[in-house]
Amino acid sequence: MTSQPGRNRDQSRLDLPKIVAFGDSLTAGFGVPAEESYPAQLQRKLDRAGYRYRVVNAGVSGDTTAGGVRRIDWVLKSRPDIVILVLGANDGLRGLALAQTRANLEEIIKRLQAAGVTVVLAGMKLPPNYGSDYTERFAALYPELARIHRLPYLPFFLEGVAAKTALNQADGIHPTGAGYRVIVDNMMPVLEPLLAKVPQG
Repeated sequence: MTSQPGRNRDQSRLDLPKIVAFGDSLTAGFGVPAEESYPAQLQRKLDRAGYRYRVVNAGVSGDTTAGGVRRIDWVLKSRPDIVILVLGANDGLRGLALAQTRANLEEIIKRLQAAGVTVVLAGMKLPPNYGSDYTERFAALYPELARIHRLPYLPFFLEGVAAKTALNQADGIHPTGAGYRVIVDNMMPVLEPLLAKVPQG
């Protein structure tokens, strides 16, 4: 199938089904070039694998789950097919009430699902210095929400990256481009069953 006359590659990509990467600085790609962020690397991996989707980076540095609730309408305006939800780390690092974090995540999930969007939830964990009770209850929010709402689930967004000096920037929190590559590799087995593959040629 050939492109219509006058339609360039960028315009064709705009018409593709959308995967929205919805999150905070870990999604935005704080501290790395835009092309090294996880959404940009995910786009390239999907392209190479023959999956025809447009990945939209909806990451906002410093965002909390409350900020995510305020941005749901904006995300829905792009008419996403899939949303990868990576929020909550900033809530935890600020010691916000877990009940409110959970309620916010649940509202985001319910509103996206009500619009017919497939939600992929990525779990988060906190450093142990925040106290075992808080960190354990924080981490437990994610698998519980995934189970209740029957979501495709990536147990820990930073699996294989967290606490590895070579894969993190100097702040020890934000991955390098190589770290985001690991994240995308971990994400693909969760995401791939949801994707429609278009035969090439």
